[in-house]
Amino acid sequence: MTLDENHLREIEVLIADRIYIRVANWNLYLGDAGLAKALAIECSVNLGEGPEIAARKALEGVQVNLGSGNTKLPLGRLIPPGQIFDLEEILGPYCG
Repeated sequence: MTLDENHLREIEVLIADRIYIRVANWNLYLGDAGLAKALAIECSVNLGEGPEIAARKALEGVQVNLGSGNTKLPLGRLIPPGQIFDLEEILGPYCG
């Protein structure tokens, strides 16, 4: 499923303000971390499979550079479990 640029931007903005990485006791929102657009694009690739699958595949597909880029982790390993459900809620209206 492909989204037009406006819908993709809407998802990006929603992700930027609502989804975060948990680092120690800090919440770093994906908009501030520069990861919202990459996650929105990755989510859009699998929207036809439903919000749950799209969210989980996207969180594994977006790789986050740590330090100077010597280490990479999937985004899904850096966000709290409750954030997966928030991402699914964001994607729900764009699926189907």
